[in-house]
Amino acid sequence: MVEYVPKPGNYPMSSTTLRAPSALPEPLRGAVGKTAPPPTALTGVANLSSLRQSPFFAGLPDEVLVPLAARSRWQLYAPGEVVVDSGDPTSEVFFVAEGAVRVVVRTALGYEAILNDQGAGSFFGELAAIDGVSRSANVTALQRTRVCAVPGPAFLEVALNSPSAGLHLMRLLAARLRAKDERLLEITALPVRQRLMAELLRLSRDRGGGERALSPPPQQHVLALRIGTRRETVSREMAEMARAGLLTVNRRAIVLHRPGALQAEIDSRLGGAAN
Repeated sequence: MVEYVPKPGNYPMSSTTLRAPSALPEPLRGAVGKTAPPPTALTGVANLSSLRQSPFFAGLPDEVLVPLAARSRWQLYAPGEVVVDSGDPTSEVFFVAEGAVRVVVRTALGYEAILNDQGAGSFFGELAAIDGVSRSANVTALQRTRVCAVPGPAFLEVALNSPSAGLHLMRLLAARLRAKDERLLEITALPVRQRLMAELLRLSRDRGGGERALSPPPQQHVLALRIGTRRETVSREMAEMARAGLLTVNRRAIVLHRPGALQAEIDSRLGGAAN
């Protein structure tokens, strides 16, 4: 981990199925799996203006943020570097100011699944701060990432004493629970083809003209880890969708030409499963 000491001034903050080892795709090329670095002192006091850039702290008065800033620290991580690892007995909550991280769960036998990617403006680690249990997942930097580490007790103090922060936390947890329920339904009721369609829609952004796009395009082994299958299966299904005119893949993006058709196929399958 690179220690980061801020200079004076403002800094902008800007469930998948577990798979057997035989089905694991090639490594994530440094994105996950590195051994966590030994504990180091957190350096760089978080300043007030930086904290205010996080939606969680927006609107909080100075008397709340000033003592919190004094207890928080900035940390800088290189691509592929572990921020927290499963089983760690730590309780800090990490607010992503720039860059992105990936949340992954694994077992001792090599089962692995990607739960989520989180970018600037998001935060993670709140479960350990709330229940005091060891970390349940590995979080690794996907790119050069700057985070603000807030001690768990300080985070809880703000959440419990500030209605706006507490409501923000409850809504975040509700949204994550809904997302997990949605994925659980997909894993239970959908074959790989429709699970892949659902994930492509989830990761895509509107590009106008009735189309959606994923840019930069995720690698096929990453998509496989997200939906609990093999890279070869993802490759075959995407080729079939391309032949049907549903999508185009190039080095810059995956373009979904008919997202409505993808969603209709998913809904039809889920409707049939419910009957």
